[in-house]
Amino acid sequence: MVRVLLADDHPVVRAGYQRLLEQGGDIRVVADVGDGPGAYAACIEHEPDVVVADLSMPGGGMDLIQRLCQRHDGARVLVFSMHDSAMLVRRALEAGARGYIPKSSPPQRLVEGVRALHAGRRYLAPELPQELLRPQASEDEAERLASLSTREFEVFRLLAQGHSAADCALQLKLSAKTVSNHQTAIKDKLGVATTAALVHLALRHGVIAAADPGLS
Repeated sequence: MVRVLLADDHPVVRAGYQRLLEQGGDIRVVADVGDGPGAYAACIEHEPDVVVADLSMPGGGMDLIQRLCQRHDGARVLVFSMHDSAMLVRRALEAGARGYIPKSSPPQRLVEGVRALHAGRRYLAPELPQELLRPQASEDEAERLASLSTREFEVFRLLAQGHSAADCALQLKLSAKTVSNHQTAIKDKLGVATTAALVHLALRHGVIAAADPGLS
């Protein structure tokens, strides 16, 4: 029996995932949570075989991946996200995720991914981009993006989506001062002076899409 923990901030979505995963009889969902810190605590309590995690949830999905993999280098984290840009996939894998599936994929991909990770294999859905970076992205910008820490990248993505610093602090459960410090470091590392320039850079590298909340 494969024991799975689900981490997604939408209860209805988690319920749907559970039905999908458990219909075959060889997978059981041992816990489902709606935020990063809660998922980390649940992992310690239940010790699941595979963690299925979204990236866009309170507390930060990237931070959850990094914390789990730092705690146990054999952690098996499968990202299941609406975001499928090459940059985000690369960041998730660098943080320690062993698989990545866009939510636009056929439902069976989730079952395939869970079974693959449980068997010790990596799993990248065939619907994902084949290149780590978009062809038009400059190498210099790519290197600057790669220099951001996991937490800085979470703040960067939220800011680029149009969230205020206060929103970032609330979603990531950080103090306003910490977010402000991250914001300054991000702009310094990326070589941008304005929020508009930050957004354009994020768009060029596929970190966000033009239809992301806050951009329409």
